[in-house]
Parts: sequence; C-alpha cells; structure tokens
Amino acid sequence: MKNQEKILAIINNIERVIIGKRDIAELCVVALVAQGHVLLEDVPGVGKTMMVRALAKSVGAQFKRIQFTPDLLPSDVIGVSIYNPKDMEFQFRPGPIMGNIVLADEINRTSPKTQSALLEGMEEATVTIDGVTMNIPKPFFVMATQNPIEHEGTYPLPEAQLDRFLIKLRMGYPSQAEEVEVLNRSQSTTVIDLDAVISLEDLIALQNEAKEIVVDDTIKNYIVDLANRTRKDSYIYLGVSPRGSLALMKASQALAMLRGRDFVTPDDIQYLAPYVFSHRMMLRSEARYEGITTQEIVERILAKTNVPIKRLVKQ
Repeated sequence: MKNQEKILAIINNIERVIIGKRDIAELCVVALVAQGHVLLEDVPGVGKTMMVRALAKSVGAQFKRIQFTPDLLPSDVIGVSIYNPKDMEFQFRPGPIMGNIVLADEINRTSPKTQSALLEGMEEATVTIDGVTMNIPKPFFVMATQNPIEHEGTYPLPEAQLDRFLIKLRMGYPSQAEEVEVLNRSQSTTVIDLDAVISLEDLIALQNEAKEIVVDDTIKNYIVDLANRTRKDSYIYLGVSPRGSLALMKASQALAMLRGRDFVTPDDIQYLAPYVFSHRMMLRSEARYEGITTQEIVERILAKTNVPIKRLVKQ
C-alpha cells in the first residue's frame, strides 16, 4: 500500500467503532505519524478511551493504560527499582509508560507531581530512574484524556505539560442519527473485534517518511509569523513557544501525506493551527472576563496574516 492508503486504512478501521468522528480520527492519526501526542478533553462517555484503544488495535501496538487518580505516584507511571536479595542488586520494574501507545486516562485527576512524570517520556522518549536513562520502545505515542477542569476533583495541567501535546481535541456529543448508529453497532462490532491493518514497522516507516515531506521556506516563515503574532496579542500573556512552531510543521507534514501530497500548503497550516496553537496560549484575565477563547484568537490571527502565494512544488 502507498503511504496515503496506509493512513486511510487506519482511519477507516477506527471508524468501525467510532461513529461520526472521522475528523477526530484523522487528527489523531496525523499526530501519531508526526510522532506527537494528543490531549482529548470532553465529558465522560463520548468515546475518548475507545478512540485510543481502536488506534492501538489498528497498528498492532503494545497498549498500556494508566488510570490517573489523586493517589497515583510518579513511580506508578515510570516504574521503580526493587532490591533483589538473591542477586544482591536492584532490578528495574518498568511502569506502564514503557509501551507503544499509552492511554493516560483522566490525566487531570492526579496531582501535578505525578503529571510531571510524563514530561521526559513525551519529549525525549526516555525515562530516568536512579540516574539511569532508558529508552521507551518505538513508536511511542501518548493519548491523554481529561474531563473539563470545571468539574470537581480535577487539576489543571501545567503549561509545560500542555506544551508537550501536539494537538488538543474535543470529541463532542454525536448527532441523534450517529448515536442511534452507535447503539446498532454496539451489538455487532467492538474494539476487541478490530484487527491490525498495518504493522509497527509500517508505522515507523510512515513516521520517517513524513519527515521528508517538503516544507518550503515561505511556509516556514508563515508558521513563525503566526506564532509571533500570538506572542504580541494584547489578550495573551503567554504565546506559542518555538516548540509549538515545530509541532505545527511536523503535523502539517503528516497531514500532507494523508492528503496524498509530498509538500505542505498554506491550507494545511490554516486547518491545523487552531488544534496545535490554542492549548499553548494563556489568556489574560480581561480576555477570560470578556469570554474570549484562545481558538477565537488563533482564527483572528489566521484571518489577518498574509498567506504565502508562491507556487509550492517539490524541489
């Protein structure tokens, strides 16, 4: 199969159990191919956990789940060294972060101390225990779910944690027709019934080939221009970091591959920017008071920023 066909096969497989959320499935797969991570925020029961389980099944990945609770410790996430009296040495017992696709379920129900246990793994794909650094198996992908922070018993994610998620998504409730279809399919197809449509080797090859998608200098300048405007906006006190600019470029390369192109266009950037930038920006108090959202600010910046018109072709 061609690269585009492999990506579409994953998305179509997910759609066997996730009804009416193709755009969300596409963005999750884009993040996976771009070697990024996804934060899914929504109320309980709309399919967040099923989405990541279906994704793991579709690529034949080792799936691990971490149920975040208020009493969870960092060692419960990354693992712990236990003394073995027989061998008279410490042995490392890996935690659930040492998997291919990791579901961090209800990540905002645990303390910031435990949330921070994911930081090194999400950025560098390594964990450090007792001064020893170990690599996490490749591919490595974290999909975290969280309930809206206005719900009781939740902790807002710190800025450093949010910045490590490539994109942030909201599932939303299904339409009436879609919910009826959910009821119909629940009697015939479940996540357990899904088979892998590509191998882990195929996925790693997709990730490597996505890096080769051409990003013209005009596109790179466009990305940086958008990021700079978030840093200067009067409603924002913390704009998009350089990591955010890099995340948008990587995501646009994966999206171009999904759309069957070997180069990135301004349309890719405009489509992805709200998902990549919005959660990396911190609003001033007056913006929150006026009910302005970061997504609205990103859309306004997109509307005001000059779009590159140079014809984009593969060099």
